[in-house]
Amino acid sequence: MPIYEYRCSACGFQKEFLRKISDAPLTTCPECGKDSLNKLLTAAGFQLKGSGWYASDFKGSPAKPETKPDSANTPAAGCGGGCACATGNG
Repeated sequence: MPIYEYRCSACGFQKEFLRKISDAPLTTCPECGKDSLNKLLTAAGFQLKGSGWYASDFKGSPAKPETKPDSANTPAAGCGGGCACATGNG
């Protein structure tokens, strides 16, 4: 559910409310009781980037490089890896 920010034009009361998109906008101020509560226009809390990641995700931290397996632990040529030689026991 989105968070909407409202402010009363009569008394200046301002607060964020968690509301469903289908809910009608609030109009009555919970502080003074007048019908002068207006929804404010605010910026979204996230930004989308072209690659599909959020601007705040992993910002400033480099990605880990992929490591290749050690050649000493790989099975011998022609071995399918299902025998004892693949574990070094044979």
